[in-house]
Amino acid sequence: MNIPNTLTIMRILLIPVLVVVFYMPFRHHLLVAALIFTVAAVTDWLDGYLARRLGQMTKFGAFLDPVADKLMVAVALVLLVERHDTKLLTLAACVIIGREIVVSALREWMAELGQRTSVAVSYIGKVKTAFQMIAIIGLLAIDPVRGDSWLLAASYLMLYLSAVLTLWSMIIYLRAAAEVMKGR
Repeated sequence: MNIPNTLTIMRILLIPVLVVVFYMPFRHHLLVAALIFTVAAVTDWLDGYLARRLGQMTKFGAFLDPVADKLMVAVALVLLVERHDTKLLTLAACVIIGREIVVSALREWMAELGQRTSVAVSYIGKVKTAFQMIAIIGLLAIDPVRGDSWLLAASYLMLYLSAVLTLWSMIIYLRAAAEVMKGR
């Protein structure tokens, strides 16, 4: 049994659960939705750690893990855009989702050229992911109408910072790809 792949599949299966809970009309549904997203975020880190630690890295896992991450984040951002209904949050969500599409396509293209490692995950990408996950958890948990204003503001700020880091990391990936193309 490949534990990392099982965790990745579980993360994908949590997506519809997140959506259903987010819209359920019970008292603490937003906190439960945030908890579901938190579990998914932790399993994102855990499956990578376990794959390396247990020597269970597979091509299937290398493909599916980033897909699961991007699906979970994109779905959560869409939910937040609808719930929070602000232009700046919508812009940040579009930047984050758009970057994920561009970088995924770039990685696939570079892999076809045998240069996948030239667009490997950078330190900026890891910081961006941490900010993004914390922001999404906070924004999922807080009702924008009745929520605590300082916590909501902090979550918005984290999301906006992650959007800036998202653009920065995309530029790093595009420059790395451009360098590879110059050499061809």
